[in-house]
Amino acid sequence: MTRVIVFGATGLLGQGVLEACLQAPDVTEVLVVARSTTGREHPKLREIEHRDFTDYSAVADRLVGYDGCFFCLGTTSAGKQEAQYRIANRDIPIAAARAVLAANPEAAFCYVSGAGTDAGSRLMWARVKGETENALLALGTGTYMFRPAIILPLPGARLRSRLNTALYAVIVPAAPLLRRMIPDRITSAVEVGRAMIRTAEIRPPDRVLENARIVALSASSAP
Repeated sequence: MTRVIVFGATGLLGQGVLEACLQAPDVTEVLVVARSTTGREHPKLREIEHRDFTDYSAVADRLVGYDGCFFCLGTTSAGKQEAQYRIANRDIPIAAARAVLAANPEAAFCYVSGAGTDAGSRLMWARVKGETENALLALGTGTYMFRPAIILPLPGARLRSRLNTALYAVIVPAAPLLRRMIPDRITSAVEVGRAMIRTAEIRPPDRVLENARIVALSASSAP
């Protein structure tokens, strides 16, 4: 049986990951760490409202006893300077990983970067996330990098930006066609969650998981 921590449970991806965890019969408890409540009620669900995502000393004792951590926080690079982007997409996930793994040395830490991540890229977002991946991989053999491509949101998910609302108004109806045309480039937020659960359970040897691998892990975990 698996107890997991989820960061970013109110975001587009995190809402689906949380749903996958709540649905999974082998997940017995889900601890959400967020700046605000999810607004959900479920027998498995526990929540910590936390403000400083670079410092977990105040809640360290509440992070103990978990088998996996699914890190779904992140921001777009649009309109951001590199220094600002690094705080959200490098400093924060590394701080979270260190805190969770200090409390649970045997836990699996699953970090979502994205397709195209590359520490040697000329693209700022890809380079920063690639550097983050490398730093997390260096923390130990229990860290896993998830690189989904096109992610379908949980049906009824709250989309925070007008851009996402407009984008997914086009993508969601086209999803069946996209799955036939580019099956290795499309997944859903729930599938990512199922793949994370499976990863926490079996600890696969490959630690950088591209979209096709995520879909395969999800299929092997689906209830």
